[in-house]
Amino acid sequence: ELEKNERVNALFAFYQPLLPKKQNDYLEPDVDDYSLGEIAEEFGVSRQAVYDNIKRTEKILAAYEAKLGLLADYQARNRQFDALQAYVKTHYPADEQLNALVAQMETLEEE
Repeated sequence: ELEKNERVNALFAFYQPLLPKKQNDYLEPDVDDYSLGEIAEEFGVSRQAVYDNIKRTEKILAAYEAKLGLLADYQARNRQFDALQAYVKTHYPADEQLNALVAQMETLEEE
């Protein structure tokens, strides 16, 4: 369940701007660990309405990922970067320029 929540949170981070306002509003508090009851109270709807909307939004996010693959690409780049960073650290620890370039790449990825 925790892994599923982390995936939904990651998908939400990538695709949030594509979501309709209602789905965005309901899922955003969920990402911040609000209960269904708290979200329902905030929007004046039933817990079931919030639950249904969140499940529908999760399907939308999964469909976006299936079509666009932004999260998968991001994760693949991170794995590749981690391997590069480890290789440079192991084999070229004294090469200041190379290490500076790798550090710049990390900064770019975080932006």
